[in-house]
Amino acid sequence: MNSKHIALISAELNISARQAENTMNLLSEGSTVPFISRYRKEVTGSLDEVQIGKIEDLQKRYKEVDERRAFIIKTITDQEKMTPELLGKLEGTWALTELEDIYLPYKPKRKTRGTQAIEKGLEPLAKLLFEQQEAAPLTAAEGFLNEQVASTDEALKGARDIMAEWINENAEVRDKLRKLFTHTSVLTSKVIEGKEEEGAKYKDYFDFSEEIHAIPSHRVLAILRGESEGFLYATINPVEEEATDIINKQFVTGNNDSSKQVEKAAADSYKRLLRPSLENEFRALSKEKADAEAIEVFAENLRQLLLAAPLGPKAVIAIDPGYRTGCKVVALDNQGNMLDNDVIYPLEKNYKRDDAEALLKKWAERYDTAAIAVGNGTAGRETEEFVKKIDFGKKVNVFMVNESGASVYSASEVAREEFPEFDVTVRGAVSIGRRLIDPLAELVKIDPKAIGVGQYQHDVNQSSLKQSLDRVVISCVNNVGVNLNTASKHLLAYVSGLGPSLAENIVKYRKENGAFRNRKELKKVTRLGEKAFEQCAGFLRIENGDNPLDNSAVHPERYSLIESMATKQQCTVQDLMAKEDLRKKINPKEYVSEEVGLLTLEDILKELDKPSRDPRDEIAIFEYAEGIRTMEDLKVGMTLPGVVTNITNFGAFVDVGVKQDGLVHISHLSNRFISNPNEAVKLNQKVTVTVLEVDPSRKRISLSMKDNEAPQASNSGQRRERKEGGNSGNRPAKQGAPAPLNDFQAKLAELKKKFN
Repeated sequence: MNSKHIALISAELNISARQAENTMNLLSEGSTVPFISRYRKEVTGSLDEVQIGKIEDLQKRYKEVDERRAFIIKTITDQEKMTPELLGKLEGTWALTELEDIYLPYKPKRKTRGTQAIEKGLEPLAKLLFEQQEAAPLTAAEGFLNEQVASTDEALKGARDIMAEWINENAEVRDKLRKLFTHTSVLTSKVIEGKEEEGAKYKDYFDFSEEIHAIPSHRVLAILRGESEGFLYATINPVEEEATDIINKQFVTGNNDSSKQVEKAAADSYKRLLRPSLENEFRALSKEKADAEAIEVFAENLRQLLLAAPLGPKAVIAIDPGYRTGCKVVALDNQGNMLDNDVIYPLEKNYKRDDAEALLKKWAERYDTAAIAVGNGTAGRETEEFVKKIDFGKKVNVFMVNESGASVYSASEVAREEFPEFDVTVRGAVSIGRRLIDPLAELVKIDPKAIGVGQYQHDVNQSSLKQSLDRVVISCVNNVGVNLNTASKHLLAYVSGLGPSLAENIVKYRKENGAFRNRKELKKVTRLGEKAFEQCAGFLRIENGDNPLDNSAVHPERYSLIESMATKQQCTVQDLMAKEDLRKKINPKEYVSEEVGLLTLEDILKELDKPSRDPRDEIAIFEYAEGIRTMEDLKVGMTLPGVVTNITNFGAFVDVGVKQDGLVHISHLSNRFISNPNEAVKLNQKVTVTVLEVDPSRKRISLSMKDNEAPQASNSGQRRERKEGGNSGNRPAKQGAPAPLNDFQAKLAELKKKFN
């Protein structure tokens, strides 16, 4: 283990060297982030998944720096130009930019103006002028005329080209200019002439400038996208005079004609070499920073989406709505297996509408349906309304389900493998129903980028995005836990220590041998060895198996410890899990050992108290405001119920049931100041919003949540959310229906005064 890496990581993350080293050791041994954070708290000092992930990233970064440093040292050594001082500089930095600055003078060059001037024999003249002792540069230049240099002007120009490259390669001046760029440079964008109409969506950036250190990530990404599409021209630069002053202070040391030559070389060096180089560097840094922020937003949205409340193992009818082609409808059992499928036409005003009602009623009885899932796409609101009016003779809850990405799943190889005999429309309906039963289990089959909860997801670094999103999926899957006997191979693949190959082997074993009776049986799965078992066992659940602990998050390595607790209480493990009075008698300090500390013991006792508890909220029924179907139905001042569908750095998008999400800008998310929309809202949260502006031509709806944060009293015509099951979870505000506008102009004036 690299001691320098340990010291750097502990300092950067503000953790002890022991925590950093122990975590790095566990990672190098093949332990996963979820396993380490859950089952090795004593070893890491209770580091969480985020901290462990950062240790993993930093370890990789410092390894890359080491590899680059080794290459640079070898290259300079091979040139026989290495000195103890230079070696000390190279070994003393952990910043790649600084390494590259030090390396720049020794880096093999392609042919440049400076190298061509050197080939013409002008390097001695450049050195003479650079020292600024020569009072007559023109006279000195005469001594360098030859077949390749025809005049003194040409000689001086060549000397300036050489000096410009020396200035460009000076690590100290580059560092000073880098600081100037960091603190004062401005990102400016202009519209490319003639592209005003075609690039109208970038109108906000046709004549735009903002300091680079303050500009939000979404603006950076928008400008860069506009530039890549050929509508904008962007630059990142500080005030030129400040930059040239820094260079002149460094290199112009005299006050004669030689000094003027150096000053000219400095100006040329900045415009032709330093500024473009640093601008490219800061473009890359700005993009990297914007990417990181956008990826963080996407990752948090994805986490909230994956951990959305499940209906649970209940039989469901799922409907993929449509007008002309009808609604694709499927019946699913409580594990999401398809029992039946058909096409209905509930929106036809004829006998087909009656047929649709009859089919749904028949299926609801035949398959003991507990709920109906309706996709929120085209015709979703109308289909939902139709279903809600049906009298099933029993309670059948109706849920509107976000179907983003369902079409991607239905056309995927995964869907074709699951339902080879059915077309994409049937597969899409199945996906909608399964999303209601267990969003996590279904969404892991879809590329997260297709789910529609990102911000500029196609513009950011795709490798970084994939790594971040994969981590989120892994974290969510292992946080919830996976039923070993019902999980698909796609879900199992995300379990700690498994992956696609072992997941497939588990499913194959299950088909050949029946349901797993205990976790130990996992060791019989092909290629699932001791290390994989250690990493995955605690995250897999077996309901009604041989050992009650197998349906908990307690790791098998601690079973003997719990058995000793039960023995001491003179009861069985099952009694210990069932009876609170027995658990209260346990003193965890009595069981502390070198391997097991209080942190682990506290986790074990919590798990015994509520084994296999699902960390997700209970599902809630949500109803849109009646009579609101299109943007034309919206009026300024209306107060409506809505669902948060996407969160960005600049605000949140809310679905109010008109097939076009509205934007609640961050300044209108709360009555208090917030710097991050996640401080005010979460994905899928039910909220109350007020309509500020409607622009059908641009498909834009502006909303506000100000003064709508607290629960509001119910009044005539209001709709509100109902909790399925009725108890736990945060209760959102009651949802208001549209308020009538007796005097539109007066109301508009009132709102403008209120929100400005």
